[in-house]
Amino acid sequence: MMALSSYLLVAGVLFAIGVIGIFLNRKNIIVLLMAIELILLAVNINLAAFSHFHQDVVGQIFVFFVLVVAAAEAAIGLGIIVAIFRTKQTIEIERLADLKG
Repeated sequence: MMALSSYLLVAGVLFAIGVIGIFLNRKNIIVLLMAIELILLAVNINLAAFSHFHQDVVGQIFVFFVLVVAAAEAAIGLGIIVAIFRTKQTIEIERLADLKG
């Protein structure tokens, strides 16, 4: 059986990669979406690990809700990206400055 600290370490690394992905890559919308998904997965690992080690099901239920929200977010985000690509022929953020309002 793995220790709780191992799960927390993996989740911390995934969270850090996600945050670094957001701050370093501000050109491609798809990479930003994947970085956000990494952050959500890190949160899910923490919730599942604490749930398992505390013998409580509530954390696993939260993991289920976060997965549902992440799937909906990814579907809506990809739909928006496809719509933007159809109209602008690019998904680079720098070329989408007219969307600022």
